[in-house]
Amino acid sequence: MNETIVTTNRLTKRYGSHTAVDAVSLTVHRGEVYGFLGPNGAGKTTTLRMLLGLARPSSGSATVLGRAPGSPDAVHHTGALIEGPGFFPYLSGRNNLRVMARFQGLDDADADAALARVDLASRGSDPFRSYSLGMKQRLGVAAALLGEPDLLVLDEPTNGLDPAGMADMRTLIVNLARDGHTVLLSSHLLAEVQDICDRIGVISGGRLVTESTVADLRGRSALLVRAEPVDVALAVAMKVAGDDAAHLLDGGGLRVDAPAAAAPRLTRDLVTAGADVLEIRPAERSLEDVFFEITDADPVGRSSTEES
Repeated sequence: MNETIVTTNRLTKRYGSHTAVDAVSLTVHRGEVYGFLGPNGAGKTTTLRMLLGLARPSSGSATVLGRAPGSPDAVHHTGALIEGPGFFPYLSGRNNLRVMARFQGLDDADADAALARVDLASRGSDPFRSYSLGMKQRLGVAAALLGEPDLLVLDEPTNGLDPAGMADMRTLIVNLARDGHTVLLSSHLLAEVQDICDRIGVISGGRLVTESTVADLRGRSALLVRAEPVDVALAVAMKVAGDDAAHLLDGGGLRVDAPAAAAPRLTRDLVTAGADVLEIRPAERSLEDVFFEITDADPVGRSSTEES
């Protein structure tokens, strides 16, 4: 049985008459990358702040590493990057980390190792104020890594990174999980979450609307088939995949609930039956498709900002 690192039980946060987080119950297991998703203003950052002891819940409860959020033991074993990093602008990146390391009872070597881990060693002597947004974000992740924490809570860790930097950050997060760290990751980049997360929780309007593995959320794999005549194609697809596995789509195509490995046989049988095969391709739903279905979010109004 997986060890639980983070739990919440009907965790709620109200600001006056506004409920920012509404009875959220989630679990994060040791060694996994847990993606925490939601539209802007859904309550992601507020939830993370409560888990770190930075905000007091209005009701409900939570545990982090078996302890109360914000307790000394929980804080000691947790690294976090929330709402952007804060550093002394006149100090170098390396000296900023060294100040933080000494505050935690660590030495300069720990700061230097964290700096190297996020690929900033060559710019470590530059003042923080000269850093780009992406470099500041990487330094924030380095600060979260100080002391090799059991749990990392990262709020939009790839914000401001270029594509190469984003790829490096994804690799770092996956490697951290492989090394035994647990990562709770908030991100608006759904393709990123799909690639690296083991499980996800989706919050909308302050409520947790689903919690599942990425594979289960995306559902069964399928094939999109366009072949003529359509009635012949439908009959063949039902024979290959089962009567309930072939579905007519608007526009005359078919969705066939079958793995990609079934495509060669389906193609051969369609040709043998005299059908003209125009197209066969995998038709798996992306995490983005599922996200917009379950949150009713506007796919046009995507943004990286988080208001609550």
